[in-house]
Amino acid sequence: MKNSITKNKIFTSISIILMILIWKLASVYFSSDFILPSPEDTVFALINIILAKNFFIAISFTILRGLIGFSISIILGVVLGIFSGINNSFYSFLKPILITIRSTPVISLILLALIWFNVDSVPIFIAFLTMFPVICTNVTSGIQNTDTNLIEMAHVFKINKYRVLHEIYLPSILPYIFSGASSALGFGWRAVIIGEVLSQPQYGIGTFMQAAQTYLIVKDVIAWTIIAVIISYAFEFGIRKFEKFYKKP
Repeated sequence: MKNSITKNKIFTSISIILMILIWKLASVYFSSDFILPSPEDTVFALINIILAKNFFIAISFTILRGLIGFSISIILGVVLGIFSGINNSFYSFLKPILITIRSTPVISLILLALIWFNVDSVPIFIAFLTMFPVICTNVTSGIQNTDTNLIEMAHVFKINKYRVLHEIYLPSILPYIFSGASSALGFGWRAVIIGEVLSQPQYGIGTFMQAAQTYLIVKDVIAWTIIAVIISYAFEFGIRKFEKFYKKP
């Protein structure tokens, strides 16, 4: 098992090194910071951004918007997902809504949100609409895949609904919640930053990315992108760790 993990880490490292090498070769080929700066120039830009006085304010606002959207999505997604999984009529009612939200281009949602909300609320609204369908659909699948024999046995012994929900349904849907939350965060952070790029709140990763793009500072755009990727990965990693901790006996 340890050999397999070590082998996987080696291949992961090779993949990262290969991407950096391709990046370096491409930057040498274009030989222009306005098209593709070198990895080392981007690293220096990244350091300068981190040392800037507004850096932590910017990422704090972006993280806060993402967490607000995620929290609303988790609460509504779990509640509505449970109801739609238990009740087929409610599932039939909710399904077209989820499909419509998932199928609508993000840019359309942002343009509408820019009309409806203030600039600080736009990224939160977009994050919610991006993450909610994923979580709700996963929870619904978890309920629908619950062992029917256990449910029937609970009905036979007239076990109250709270115990059925807590002791049968909840353990069944938890893996689906964690999986949905991990996937939703991946989409959600991108949606938050896209919302910031277009709505331009005072502070946010997307705001600074747009400013860098306006002045053609490509290395800053890439540096902010790296920061966004790290934040997204950190939260997904945290969810996976929490899931493993929860599963421990």
